[in-house]
Amino acid sequence: MDQAEEHIGERVRYWRERRKLPRKQFADMVGRSTSWLDKVESGERALARVPMIERVAEVLGVDPDVLTDDNRDQRARRCVDACEVQAIRRALAAYPGLHAATAVTDFEAITRQASYLDHAWNMSRFTVVARHLPELMAEAQAAVRVAPETDRMTAYRILVTVYRLASSMLLKFEANDVAWLAADRAMHTAMEAGDTWSLARATRSVARAMTSIHEQSQAIVTLLAMADRMQGEVRTNAAELLSLHGMLYLAASITAAGQDDANLARDMHEAALAAALVYKPHYDDHHTFFGVTNTQIHRVSALVRLHECGQALEFATTISARAVGALSAERQANYMLDLTEAHTGVGNYRQAVRMLGRAEQIAPEEVRCRPLAHGLLRSLLNNTTGEPAKLVRQMAERAGVEA
Repeated sequence: MDQAEEHIGERVRYWRERRKLPRKQFADMVGRSTSWLDKVESGERALARVPMIERVAEVLGVDPDVLTDDNRDQRARRCVDACEVQAIRRALAAYPGLHAATAVTDFEAITRQASYLDHAWNMSRFTVVARHLPELMAEAQAAVRVAPETDRMTAYRILVTVYRLASSMLLKFEANDVAWLAADRAMHTAMEAGDTWSLARATRSVARAMTSIHEQSQAIVTLLAMADRMQGEVRTNAAELLSLHGMLYLAASITAAGQDDANLARDMHEAALAAALVYKPHYDDHHTFFGVTNTQIHRVSALVRLHECGQALEFATTISARAVGALSAERQANYMLDLTEAHTGVGNYRQAVRMLGRAEQIAPEEVRCRPLAHGLLRSLLNNTTGEPAKLVRQMAERAGVEA
């Protein structure tokens, strides 16, 4: 057996485990025995016949080339794929309230897992989030139903967090219709809890989902209604709520910019900046990374959406690079993507390539896996020459993008 055939067995095992398919179940789906599977995965038996490779790939939900080509396999491993997006869809399709509640064996474990996935999101580790989110969603739904009264609010907040993660994941990969469903679930859960913290977080998700289906006006109405609703509580509980309040204005600013409403985008930016200027280090930002720097990079993003790329780049010169470096990888990378688009907009393709390269260094999955970044890569492939073109081709190859 040659080395390529041995690698096929290793890839079969990797993808089977990534799909969380037990050996017996997978073997049955392929129409073979578990001993056959063990020999294939260990490299003792060749998986050389094309029809069988195609059958195994079909069950695993990957292209056959992923099993036979190292470059295709490595690119696929680095990204969330259609099967994992579908798994999130299926998790959202479940209605646990129709079934008898079962006791949650480890409420603390659910709390830790939710925190872990929230952190993974902020690090732009989307493959980690996608693999664990469906199972956590089911556990969080169950926790709300059976948690003791002392833990009930925590359970609600975890479920809101899980639904928000689902919505954000789906938006990243342009499954906008289902992202709306996940955001709506977050909102209804927050309303059931009657918790301002949860409502503020859910509102941002709902607004982003509304924007993705071209309901920007309603998104702005919803954001500002929530901002008005929580105004009094912010004054009495700024430590917990101020960052969430400020993020509502930032979301409204970005949404207004997408509607070409420059005045409202500026007003919302100024409202967020006013909150950021009184924000204190001991306040809880709930992984929003709220503050002056995040407010500033949102302004750059808004200007890009307003097609004011020159102004966006000029404003970016006022932002501390060190302060940006203190933000999450997800925030930093998206700022670099905005700068990539801005430099492309003014025809500075060399600098655009540099910004896209920095985004890939900070958060590889943002560039190699997201449709938005793939669009930027295609644009740069068609507009660069010399050394920048070489760098773009290398990034495009890693992302599997062709001109």
